Amino acid sequence: MEAKAFCPAHITGFFKAHLDGNQNNLENLGSMGAGFSIKQGVTTRVKIQNRKDQKTNFKITTNGYQSDKTDVSEFVLNEFLKLGEFSNNFFEIEHNISVPVGYGLGSSGAVALSLSYALDEALQTKLEKTVIGKIAHNAEVNCKTGLGDVLASYHGGFEIRVKPGAPGIGHVEKISTEKISIIMICFSPISTNKFIKEQLSQINGLGGKMVNRLLESKNYENFQDMSLEFAEYVNVMTPRMQKVVEELSNKNIKCGIALFGETIFSMVPQKEEANVVEILQKYSDGIIIQSELDDNGARVLNN
Repeated sequence: MEAKAFCPAHITGFFKAHLDGNQNNLENLGSMGAGFSIKQGVTTRVKIQNRKDQKTNFKITTNGYQSDKTDVSEFVLNEFLKLGEFSNNFFEIEHNISVPVGYGLGSSGAVALSLSYALDEALQTKLEKTVIGKIAHNAEVNCKTGLGDVLASYHGGFEIRVKPGAPGIGHVEKISTEKISIIMICFSPISTNKFIKEQLSQINGLGGKMVNRLLESKNYENFQDMSLEFAEYVNVMTPRMQKVVEELSNKNIKCGIALFGETIFSMVPQKEEANVVEILQKYSDGIIIQSELDDNGARVLNN
């Protein structure tokens, strides 16, 4: 039994965390906010064989950009193991990660959701799609690697998360745009876990107001302005980021900040892509990613 699934990477520009209430009810926790999914992300292959003399019942490998932990994947697998008698199975899980890990690109959520889709297909558990999403969301909230990426990348596109929670509970409003290019430069990772613990009250006041403002304008240029305002307010702008932002601004190019990472993104009409790339290429210490919106969200792949 074998299956493969893909989940797009997701970038959050601003958010309001919802962590109150019953911590055992993970699917109700999460975040409101806004962001977008891109063409790059995580492809996960699951191969299930008969278990022989292996000490464990799974093996997890990662290709491309490396993740230092497997706890999110293990949480998802353990949830699926509760759904049937799979003790004689050995699970070979392979994640192919095409975005840097820890830079605010939602790689943990993409790992969890692509694995959840692949396991459902390989095991033929035939779960409702919202249940597949719920397992991945719960994994990320439980492991404290993110709050809203699973809900967002489940739907794909440029979205506002208007109600927090897992797929089926949380709600997004997708915003249609002209055909745009997305160019990012990633300098270094920032711990989401550390930030969520230390600065929650500071973050929430502004994030909630911004959701309402973006619901009114539904404009990706306004979204980028709000993202910059949010990043400055919560004090995540490094001098290096500030320099890039100022250089783009001087050329009348809008940009925003990915939360949480030392990552700057610019959403522009396709004809402006080369101008953005030319500026970012001056910074040899950054990883440049060129992409477009992924409007389809997470899905099983048929090859």
